[in-house]
This record gives sequence, structure tokens and C-alpha cells, in this order.
Amino acid sequence: MRRMNMLTSQSGTEISFTWPIRVYYEDTDAGGIVFYANYLKFFERARTEWLRACGVGQNRLADDTDAIFIVRSTAVDYRAPARLDDVVKVVSRIERLGRASVDFAQEAWRDGTLLATGSIRLGCVDRIALRPAAIPPPVLAALRRGPNVNDRGMSTDND
Repeated sequence: MRRMNMLTSQSGTEISFTWPIRVYYEDTDAGGIVFYANYLKFFERARTEWLRACGVGQNRLADDTDAIFIVRSTAVDYRAPARLDDVVKVVSRIERLGRASVDFAQEAWRDGTLLATGSIRLGCVDRIALRPAAIPPPVLAALRRGPNVNDRGMSTDND
């Protein structure tokens, strides 16, 4: 995965977030391997938890600001299969934070094996007009600050 232009904290360390996902029967194909499109679901869950760990609840964001995030583009590269009952750890990093968009780099890992990488661009839009909108300043600040996680790597915000 490219590591240039990644968001870094004030201390200069790269900001990333890891979210574990168990592979269920519904995630697999007839051969017991994770169906390729489900990696996009795994990446979506991890990005949602990233936002939650940054203190950004998506319902509250929409209700308070009329702003929502939508997926503008994706690219996924598959390296190795995950199977039923595996625990897949999805690592998410912000590559670029713009005025109205966020580019995420994501990786799916199982026990030190890279399973898939993804590049996902989110756009911020007005939820009524569905037109591009600036990311609200408090959300930008939260994304720059990064997730607030406890010692298990899980969000401490329950919103």
C-alpha cells in the first residue's frame, strides 16, 4: 500500500485504525472463501468505526449538519483468501483529507498475511441535494486528530 501523504499526528506518527471482523458463513461463497465483494463491506465497517472512534456518529452528523459521506470511488487488490471463522483485521489510514473528500487506504490482514488492499474515496455531500459540500470544520478537526481508542483498539465513543 502506498504510504505517501498519509495523515500524521502532531507527534509525526502515522494515524491508523484497526478493526477486527470475524468471517461468518454469510460472508463466504460455496467454497468457504470470503466472496470478493464482501471486502468492500469489511472496509466500510472499519471506516464507520474509524469515524465513530473520532467522535463522528454518522446519524448525528446528518441530523446536525445535513452532511453525509458517500463512496465516490473504490479500487481493491486481492492477495490471499480469508475463510469461514477467520478474524480479519482491517487497518485504515487517511491518505488525503480534502475540503470535501477523504481518501482512505485500507488493508485486510489475517495472522500476518495481507489478504486485500483498498483505496476508497469518500465525498461529503448535502444529504438533501446530494451535491458536494465542505466537510464540517469539527469533523475535519476530528479526522486530523484521529481516533480515540482504548487498549483493545476499539472505539471508546458509543455514539
